[in-house]
Amino acid sequence: MTPRPAATLGELFDTAFARHCDRPAFTSMGTTLSFGEVERLANAFGAFLRRDLGLAPGERIALMLPNLLQYPVALAGALRARIAVVNVNPLYTAPELQFQLADSGAAAVLVLENFAHTLQAALPGTAVRHVLVTQLGDLFPPPKRWIANFAARHLRRMVPQWRLPQAIAFRDALAREARLETGPRPEDIAFLQYTGGTTGRPKGAVLTHRNMAANTAQVVAWAGDVLKEGEETVVTALPLYHIFALTANLLVFTALGGRNLLVANPRDLRGFVRELSRTRFTAITGVNTLFAALLAAPGFDAVCRANAGALKLAVGGGMAVERSVAERWQRATGVPIVEGYGLTEASPVVCANPADAREFSGTIGRPLPETEVTIRDESGAELPTGEVGEICVRGPQVMQGYWNRPEETARAFHPGGWLRTGDLGRRREDGSFEFVERAKDVIVVSGFKAYPSEIEAAAKSHPGVADAGAVGVPHPRSGEAVALFVVRRDPALTADALAAHCAARLAPYKRPVRIEFRDELPRSPLGKILYRELREIARAS
Repeated sequence: MTPRPAATLGELFDTAFARHCDRPAFTSMGTTLSFGEVERLANAFGAFLRRDLGLAPGERIALMLPNLLQYPVALAGALRARIAVVNVNPLYTAPELQFQLADSGAAAVLVLENFAHTLQAALPGTAVRHVLVTQLGDLFPPPKRWIANFAARHLRRMVPQWRLPQAIAFRDALAREARLETGPRPEDIAFLQYTGGTTGRPKGAVLTHRNMAANTAQVVAWAGDVLKEGEETVVTALPLYHIFALTANLLVFTALGGRNLLVANPRDLRGFVRELSRTRFTAITGVNTLFAALLAAPGFDAVCRANAGALKLAVGGGMAVERSVAERWQRATGVPIVEGYGLTEASPVVCANPADAREFSGTIGRPLPETEVTIRDESGAELPTGEVGEICVRGPQVMQGYWNRPEETARAFHPGGWLRTGDLGRRREDGSFEFVERAKDVIVVSGFKAYPSEIEAAAKSHPGVADAGAVGVPHPRSGEAVALFVVRRDPALTADALAAHCAARLAPYKRPVRIEFRDELPRSPLGKILYRELREIARAS
């Protein structure tokens, strides 16, 4: 039986806790919490925020945590207590963290002690009144808890020195059995979810309980009979502080009574593969770089053999999935990558290919239930099928606006409530959509549009190229020209050889006028190329 849609995330959690009390909910580093255990801990944490700290409904708490058991406990507790959550990347520098805390007006913050030194430097100038600190093993049973915390501090030296005299231990906040009788309302803010900041200062998208509950229900409906209530285990390697994994993994699989296998550090491929080898998993979400890294990881072929017949669904999002990666994935696992499309401002999922697709399509599929998508020109006029324009979205998952930024909110919408995504795409004859490029990343050469993804694909078709990023740089005759940054697979590859390779595959205006080799490209935690940083590098060199 598919769970009925919830009006709020509080109702979503309450229903899951009641229906699946004894089932496993979250597993991290070999320790599993059942839904009933998460409920007990979340109740205690929510009550602590309201009664002990005195936080009022609508105040904000920042969560600065990797994928650990503490995250779902703190999240459910805060949301059920009507406290809005501000998700924070634990790897932020002090200035980045200070901006987000100050901009959101967060009254409290929960941080893993590994990053408490950053918080210490960032607190001045913020409205934070309460600091809670957790240790790596806080929700492990003893003696595993003590061993994990000792090892993190003294053996692996993962915890830089920090001093926050006012800090409250997370375990102390969970010490009392408690329950909150009232829950959130649909119009309450659930998240101030900050955009990645790849095109300037991050902005907080205001996402209500209604927005997030609606998108969760839409994704559950999209999954249909592919996923069964109470039977699934999803691999959660993408960070939960990012909207993709937050909705597609934590919320969707909580609604389904499934288990989340939390991977705190997917960059440790050896440890990641070891975790996978211990678990029969039925679903996985990822981005192109994650799927490619797993396929290249020693031992992943053995994982695929051991997990044969279990995997039902692999979902790709966050960035375009390369066809070569998708084809290798399907050969290795027997399951295609089902690509979708979304953005922070839409909670995030907008479109997806069928959950029961038999092969990779290379498109972003069709709109989710109750979601409208159109392609529009710069004036807001709708474009006919086949023409490239801005993807615009309307539906119950679309944000209320940007936090304290009325002018930017106004610019983000066309009349009638149509969200301007800033992404370029086209509608196909069959009603599905194609993603073309981020509008701000398109390179305009003498009036012709050159798409970085097309140029990068041409470069990466050379066997000596491991990675590539294309950006526009000023040019005296054409306005802009293409600069290509490349990570070599073959150290002997030359710029002239790669330029000749591209010239055979690209029209003259798309060909790079500069090729630079680098050890790595700047990428976000989700694996997206940070084009703004790449443009700054190009224009400084």
